[in-house]
Amino acid sequence: MLAVRKARRKLRMGTICSPNPSGTKTASDVCNADWMASLPPHLHNVPLSNLAIPGSHDSFSYWVDEKSPVGPDQTQAIKRLARISLVKKLMKKWSVTQNLTFREQLEAGIRYFDLRVSSKPGDTDQEIYFIHGLFGIKVWDGLMEIDSFLTQHPKEIVFLDFNHFYAMDEAHHKCLVLRIQEAFENKLCPACSVESMTLQTLWEKKYQVLIFYHCPFYKQYSFLWPGKKIPAPWANTTNVRKLILFLETTLSERAPQGSFHVSQAILTPRVKTIARGLVGGLKNTLVHRNLPAILDWVKTQKPGAMGVNIITSDFVDLVDFATTVIELNDLLQEDRALAKC
Repeated sequence: MLAVRKARRKLRMGTICSPNPSGTKTASDVCNADWMASLPPHLHNVPLSNLAIPGSHDSFSYWVDEKSPVGPDQTQAIKRLARISLVKKLMKKWSVTQNLTFREQLEAGIRYFDLRVSSKPGDTDQEIYFIHGLFGIKVWDGLMEIDSFLTQHPKEIVFLDFNHFYAMDEAHHKCLVLRIQEAFENKLCPACSVESMTLQTLWEKKYQVLIFYHCPFYKQYSFLWPGKKIPAPWANTTNVRKLILFLETTLSERAPQGSFHVSQAILTPRVKTIARGLVGGLKNTLVHRNLPAILDWVKTQKPGAMGVNIITSDFVDLVDFATTVIELNDLLQEDRALAKC
């Protein structure tokens, strides 16, 4: 069975994301760009809520603008401090939670994106930006990057989870939803039964994008899924042992039907954490030393109705995160093989 899993991994990892000039394949060139398309036929009719799917936390934060105003998600005290240029440079070290762009995350195998958005103070238009302490890229630019990938990989499915909105009135929401429609058009999957969402069903209808919208505004559009359909319990701790206990507890309490489930395998800095590691930033203070333990926990998991579904991480490129999550789906195939014995 181990040999079968290794063979499937080689098949999945056969896509060259960015061929080098010599035409040879290097370790850094290989990716998971088509991992959903490469899953065995038996898994094509398994609900997506029962598959193991890798995701990223604050997915857009690979770039933030030090020159822009501090975001409306910050306190007045932080906004006053940020008038000092050095403060914004330090904020950037704690606002950035990813190294890879949307495209690079998709090629690595990430299929769930945690999205927080805001209008920008002083803007006269209705432009919406990604936000995490500091403003990121325009939402439109991110959506177009994702759509370009999906057009080239028609069997890959993504979850876009719009879960935080700042400084947005009804006009801003309408503008954002219009942009979503313009970007994805017929790729948008209407909200319906979670259990009916399988790869085969989506492929037949050519749907590739599930949009979750944590705001009552979702009721006005058939392609917006309510936020309650994708709960993402948050441990809010700096302690990796407490995080793992929390992940285990929330998985045991997971509803067996009716929703997806996000396991946020992330540590959250407190004020004293930031004070102690001010210059080091999130990656060097919390993530680097704890990611191996978090990945070890992931390796012990199993997908299914009461198992893991979507798992998110900071800095998904620092370890073999996406591939580790994807390979958990082989356990579903092994169960089937054992049942036949």
